[in-house]
Amino acid sequence: MNVLAPPRSRLQIEVVFDLVCPWCYLGTHRLRRTLRSRPDLAADIAWRPFLLNPDIAPGGLARQDYLMRKFGGEERARRLHATIAELGRVEGLRFAFDRIRRIPPSLDAHRLVRMADRQGLADAAVEAVFRSYFQEGLDIGDQDMLAAIAGSIGMDPQATRRALASVQEAEAVHADNLRAHRLGINGVPCFVVQGRHAIAGAQEPEVLERLLDVALVEG
Repeated sequence: MNVLAPPRSRLQIEVVFDLVCPWCYLGTHRLRRTLRSRPDLAADIAWRPFLLNPDIAPGGLARQDYLMRKFGGEERARRLHATIAELGRVEGLRFAFDRIRRIPPSLDAHRLVRMADRQGLADAAVEAVFRSYFQEGLDIGDQDMLAAIAGSIGMDPQATRRALASVQEAEAVHADNLRAHRLGINGVPCFVVQGRHAIAGAQEPEVLERLLDVALVEG
């Protein structure tokens, strides 16, 4: 330890997000980049679930059906996805929307993040699930797939599969989702710093850095 180094300021950051939201993948990546550029800060990140599609059945929804329901057709979705893909490319993220065949419910993926959090692996779980879905097109609504993702970050895949087969953490995910809505959060990602400074959207790192600086000054 360098005893001459100044103490790092500690910030509490809540990230309200959904694992099937491409803007959340982009936004959380930008947050991580911002924090890497600020060695003077020590951030405690709490991942808070938001269910964008709470009515999707356990087996998920065919991509074409989902795009028709949400965007009115594939052409509008293709334009939006091209925009996101270009923004991701600048950040070093490769979105592969064409690999996604079904839109899964995200409840179980959020449950996995909570399970990972108890082992200090929440950050790794979030990144692994995002990458599996948006870059590889894997079905993150499938419990066997989630167990395999858990294994890839150092969790016990068999124990994770058993936990996912139960109702473990489901009530907590629903409670956090309800809390977000009651706080007036209706779009994600949303970043809440020190419990009082909030901004929504996949903001540029410069904007996020200003938010962090305001929170440092005002507490």
